Amino acid sequence: MLQGIMDNAGTIAVTLLLAGIVAAAIATLRRDKRKGKSACGGSCGCCPMAGSCHKK
Repeated sequence: MLQGIMDNAGTIAVTLLLAGIVAAAIATLRRDKRKGKSACGGSCGCCPMAGSCHKK
């Protein structure tokens, strides 16, 4: 088992790095949503979600 981990150390390191980046991105998106920040440009005229993303 230890030999298998050592043989794939590079793959495991890259996978853990990518998983950390994805987790940080999700955490940032959730935090911004809780604070009421939006990722859109604010031009809701042609957006199909115009009535649901901005609270009045």
